[in-house]
Amino acid sequence: MKTLTHEMRRRRGLVAALRGLVATAVAVVVAFALPGAAQADTTISSNGTGTNNGYFYSFWEQSSGATMTLGSGGNYSLTWNTGSQNVVAGKGWNPGNSANPVTYSGTWNCNGNCYLSLYGWFQNPLVEWYIVDNYGSYNPSSGATKLGSVSSDGSTYDLYKTTRTNAPSIEGNSSTFDQYWAIRQAKRTGGTITVANIFNAWKSHGLTLGTPNYEILATEGYQSSGSSNITVGSSSGGSTGGGSTPPPSGGGGCTVNVTAGDSWSDRYNLNVSVSGSSTWKVTAKVPSPEKVSATWNVNASYPDAQTLVATPNGNGNNWGLTIMKNGSTTWPTFSCSTS
Repeated sequence: MKTLTHEMRRRRGLVAALRGLVATAVAVVVAFALPGAAQADTTISSNGTGTNNGYFYSFWEQSSGATMTLGSGGNYSLTWNTGSQNVVAGKGWNPGNSANPVTYSGTWNCNGNCYLSLYGWFQNPLVEWYIVDNYGSYNPSSGATKLGSVSSDGSTYDLYKTTRTNAPSIEGNSSTFDQYWAIRQAKRTGGTITVANIFNAWKSHGLTLGTPNYEILATEGYQSSGSSNITVGSSSGGSTGGGSTPPPSGGGGCTVNVTAGDSWSDRYNLNVSVSGSSTWKVTAKVPSPEKVSATWNVNASYPDAQTLVATPNGNGNNWGLTIMKNGSTTWPTFSCSTS
């Protein structure tokens, strides 16, 4: 059976090694966390795991070049550059729960080799798994043997399995374990992942699923640059993230999903879709020195030079904007509320 390239295996090992080392520290953090207590945004630039506003989080980078901000509820943002070499970060639950779907929304801007995926581990047997919704220049299934495919949540996921031997994991630095992959054909940044559909498909191909460990909606970058702003919700996991969670991307019952449009040397387009309400208000915070130069199918106002407020103009819930780069290609962050 073919396996992932040596380069990709090596970086998985680095991530797993860190997670194994911090397992004890996580237990201590969880023991003293106050479930559900609101916390101010926290910026992280050193490796670690823990809980934040009722959610489990993980941040790891190989070298300095990335920053993670933990927002309210299931929100986090990440910016990284090539200096980080390899970075993996996200929010979710510990343990995860395959019986509950995961809903997420936000923005994800990848320049090079990056993933956006629901990521986690099983134990007994030990398995590392990925449900990849979006990726950049490198398809994570490269070098793997395809098992089959499954239709779920509006697209087809291709299924793969690889095996690691004497490799670092959450159980130690010399473990043998399988990796399970589900790669979405129609890339997206936001929506619902019906986790049970993927897990059942893996099982139908003879793969064994053990006891859930943690589960995060992860942004990953390898020798690349980019940014993300993700809000995750819906899953009902264990002690760090159990129970009902608010809808993603701003509350009030609306969700905003942003995808890339056309791009030129001096500007780029973003396509925006709003669901959950017809009386929405979307606020986009545009990083300086970028500027919004045009919008379509929406009423637009500008409280300040770096903020766009969009409301419906009778043309439905799909609209867009053009942003002048001015030397930068970091996407805005979006939030949604209802009136």
